[in-house]
Amino acid sequence: MPSWARYQGIYPGVVIRPPFPIETPRLLLRPLVAGDHADVFAYRSRADVVRYLYEGPSTEVELTAELARKSAKVSIEREGDGLCLAVVPRELGRVVGDVVLSWTSEAHRQGEIGFVLHPDYQGLGYAREASWVLLQIGFEELGLHRIVGRLDARNAASAGLLQRLGMRREAHFVENEYVKGEWTDEAVFALLASEWREVHA
Repeated sequence: MPSWARYQGIYPGVVIRPPFPIETPRLLLRPLVAGDHADVFAYRSRADVVRYLYEGPSTEVELTAELARKSAKVSIEREGDGLCLAVVPRELGRVVGDVVLSWTSEAHRQGEIGFVLHPDYQGLGYAREASWVLLQIGFEELGLHRIVGRLDARNAASAGLLQRLGMRREAHFVENEYVKGEWTDEAVFALLASEWREVHA
């Protein structure tokens, strides 16, 4: 167990507080900060980026408040907590997206991942590389049993990424949500800890 994952008694008494940045072969993953405003605004303000998300394109004022909320997500100690991390390619040195891991249920040991990336940097494997780290934290450090990814069923690109992460499509809910003035379908992908261990044994 990494030194930053400190179990306090038996599960679920666990504190996940990584030392930042978390380094991968190509990326630095760290909390978002106020100084990232311009980089994040460059993709969160785009209609094509948020097309399948609940929220619309962010204004500069809205993004300031959003960054304040997201920058506080630096540790997981109880149900409802999460990690929200900026995706920073080493060679660029700026934020091109953000990823999140949320602890959604203590009793059922459930979590959820999500990701948003600037279109100019999609298709390069950055979102997969960053999301892989979150799956590792969720299963190996937090001790989750199941992690899901939920998305608008029309979002084929994100569905493909979840499948490349090893997640299976478990459900397709027809017109179960009313988003941005229309009824939308929702797809749910999931991965179990046992399936993760089969790949990483």
